[in-house]
Amino acid sequence: MPNNPEKLRILFLITDLGKGGAERFLIDLCTELQKRENIEFIIAPLFDNNQYQERTSLFTIVPLHYTEFRLFHKNEFPVYKKLLDEFKPHIIHTHRFLAEFLSAFYLQKGVKYICHGHDNMVQMNKLSINTFISKELILNFFEKCFLIRKKYKKINTSFISNSSHTDDYYKRVLPGFMNPNIHLIEYGFNYNQFFKKNKKPYKKGEILKLINVGSFQDKKNQIFIVAIANELKKYEIPFEIHLLGDGANRKKVQEAVNKYKLGNEVFFHGNVNNVEVFLWESHIYLHTAWYEPFGLVFLEAMAAGLPVICLDGKGNRNLMIDNKNGYMIFEQNAQKFAEKIIELCINKEKFETFSQYAQTFSKNYDIVKSTDRLLEFYKTELENLS
Repeated sequence: MPNNPEKLRILFLITDLGKGGAERFLIDLCTELQKRENIEFIIAPLFDNNQYQERTSLFTIVPLHYTEFRLFHKNEFPVYKKLLDEFKPHIIHTHRFLAEFLSAFYLQKGVKYICHGHDNMVQMNKLSINTFISKELILNFFEKCFLIRKKYKKINTSFISNSSHTDDYYKRVLPGFMNPNIHLIEYGFNYNQFFKKNKKPYKKGEILKLINVGSFQDKKNQIFIVAIANELKKYEIPFEIHLLGDGANRKKVQEAVNKYKLGNEVFFHGNVNNVEVFLWESHIYLHTAWYEPFGLVFLEAMAAGLPVICLDGKGNRNLMIDNKNGYMIFEQNAQKFAEKIIELCINKEKFETFSQYAQTFSKNYDIVKSTDRLLEFYKTELENLS
């Protein structure tokens, strides 16, 4: 177990390393941290599910083999306790709710605890009359009370929100005494991995290629893409929409594609390891999520030179400069989406202006700059701790 007394030691707790924005951000962050002097880190996933084997091969990863919390029983997490005893972290930085829940055990004096709010964690919601309509909501509220009693009232915990929307949420739902500890720090990503020089606009006679990346779950709303595809068929422009990702709703979306005979226009690729290649081969990034806590994939698409056309997902408002790097549409209207798509097809000058602005804008979120900001935040938090 690495433990250099002269280095800043950071323990990252995360539910697992499955496909997702939080996981990609953590991996990009750790890749950059490896280049920095006097920093040592361990990633401790609660479950041993690593879908980034190649990218994490040089990381120290310690699966915690988390077992379900049991009410009215003594809960022990020996692998986590041993890791704390041996690594002796200065910072414990949690990602996802279950990791934050685990961090309430074996609290360490002199350690800075940080919870990363990658989205509006529903477990943190306030008590309301609706809380009592389902067992899940009651459990969520119990877990929040557990964290407040066992952790937040005993040890200073800072929250990082990744967008103005998540920032407002945590300031609204967390106890008032925690509000000074909520900080807005936006994501970063590996800009160079996705950057594409001299992005070419759509040319008449080509197949217009649109792309969407995301897990197939309700909030991602890929079913609406079928309606957009239907609308696009009214125009005399051949097109393809490439859907990357997997999830519970994929079958439902595939069935809708078959129902409307869109099999020659809409393609499913599942989870892929080379998202950037698909982006480079596309013209426009299409995003139909009705809730998006930040929108890391927006930045990846912009770095590739793609204008973005999206539904208002609340958290993605920080990233969309309307009529600059794309269009944000505030109602689920397939005709409006299709009109904006066609507008960027036929207006080459506008496409190129949007593409260049998107690349310039997204570069501000490069992981090097993001890591600098986070390390400065760590430094300040540790100074306040002492």
